[in-house]
Amino acid sequence: MAGVEVSAVRVWPAPEYTRITLESARPIEYALFTVKDPHRLVLDLEGVELTKSLESLPGRIGTDDAYIMQARVARYKAGVLRLVLDVRTEVRPQAFSLRPVGEYGHRLVLDVYPAQPVDPLLALLRQIETEQPAEAPAAAPLKPAPAGAAREQAPMTPSPAARAPPPDKPLKGAPKARKPDAAPQIVRLITVAIDAGHGGEDPGAKGRYGTYEKDVTLAIARKLKARVDAEPNMRGVLVRDGDYYVPLHERVDKARRVRAELFVSIHADAFVRPDARGSSVFALSRRGATSAAARWLAKRENEADLIGGVNLDVSDPYLKETLLDLSQDGTIHHSIKLGRAVLAELGELNTLHKPRVEQAGFAVLKAPDVPSILVETAFISNPAEERKLSKPEYQEQMASAILAGILKYFSQNPSPPPERLALQQGRSKRH
Repeated sequence: MAGVEVSAVRVWPAPEYTRITLESARPIEYALFTVKDPHRLVLDLEGVELTKSLESLPGRIGTDDAYIMQARVARYKAGVLRLVLDVRTEVRPQAFSLRPVGEYGHRLVLDVYPAQPVDPLLALLRQIETEQPAEAPAAAPLKPAPAGAAREQAPMTPSPAARAPPPDKPLKGAPKARKPDAAPQIVRLITVAIDAGHGGEDPGAKGRYGTYEKDVTLAIARKLKARVDAEPNMRGVLVRDGDYYVPLHERVDKARRVRAELFVSIHADAFVRPDARGSSVFALSRRGATSAAARWLAKRENEADLIGGVNLDVSDPYLKETLLDLSQDGTIHHSIKLGRAVLAELGELNTLHKPRVEQAGFAVLKAPDVPSILVETAFISNPAEERKLSKPEYQEQMASAILAGILKYFSQNPSPPPERLALQQGRSKRH
C-alpha cells in the first residue's frame, strides 16, 4: 500500500503558541516527544511520503516566530519521516488528529505552547507602562482597580471621535491634561476585550468576491481597539491580533484573565441567499434561542472549533463551571443592555437585520461575569455588503459605531454590575 501523502502544510504563529497543520487524504500515525540540551521537539510520521509540501515546511518558519527557530524534515528509518523543531525555550507541545470537515481532509495538528503560558494581564500592564507619556506622574499609573474598590467616574458619553474618524489625523489623540484645580478622582481603567471572530485554519464565511470573514473581523477589531485606546481611562485588548485560531473557550478565558469589563465578538454574517443583509447583535441565552435564525447562527459559530481545530481530548472544567453558574443571568441582563446600545448605533450606519438583540447559546459569550455580545457587522454573503466590509473607510465607521454604543452603555451603567463584583470577589477568595 502506498504511503500517506501530505497535500498541504500550514504554519500559524501566534503570541500564545505556534500551530503546524499537516493535511492528507488519510489519517497520519505519529509519535511525539521532546529533547533537551538544546530544546528540540520531534514528531515521527509513520508511513508518510516525503512530498514537496513537507519539504517546504522549514521555509515556512518565520524568523519572528516566538517559539520555533527552525525545522528539519528527513527520512529517519524505513517507513518513518522525522520532523525536528529547534525551539527557543522549553515548550509544552500538543499533537492531535482532526477528521475531515468543510473543505479540509484529515489533519494532524501540532500546537507548540511555552512551558510557562503567556499571562495576558501581565502583558497588558506592561503595554500600559510602555505607552505612558514621559511627563506623566510616576505615582499615578493607569491600572485596573481591585474588585470592590471605591470608584468615582463621570458619566461617559459618545465623543465625536467615536462617531467618525477625523480627516488626516491619527486615531489616537494626545492624553488630556488634568486641570490644576481639579479635585482628586479615583478612576478605573476600563478594559474591553475585542474578539475578532475565526482566524487561522478557520476562515469563517467567504464572500462572492473572495473576501474572508476572518480578515474583515480582524481589521475592524484593530480599528475598534485603536478607538477604545483613544478614550480616557479605556483600554482595548485583542483576543487575537493575527491570522491564527483561538478556541472559543480560550477567548472567554482571556477576557476574564485581563479582567475585562466587556467582551465584544466581531463577525460578518452569511446566508444561503445573497439578498440577506443588515447588522445584528446577539447575547447569550440560557433558556433557548429567541428565533430559529439565532439558533442556526449559534450552531454555526459554535462549530468553529471543529474547523479551527481544537484538541477534544483536553477537558475544559472552566466551561462546565460557566454553564452551571446561576449568577450568569445578571450578566446576560447587562449584555442585553450593551447589545441594545450598540444595535442603536449600528442602525445609524447600516440596515438592521433584526431590530432587537437576539439570544442563543453562543459558546463564545459564556463568561459568567463579563457582559458579552456578538456583533454581526453585515452579511459578507451579500455582494453589496461584502464590498463595504472590505473598505477601510467602512471598517472605521463600523468600529466608531460599536464604540459609540459601548460609551452609551457606560454612560447609563457607570459601575460594574453587582453580580460581576460578587463573582470577582469569590474568585479572589478561591485563588
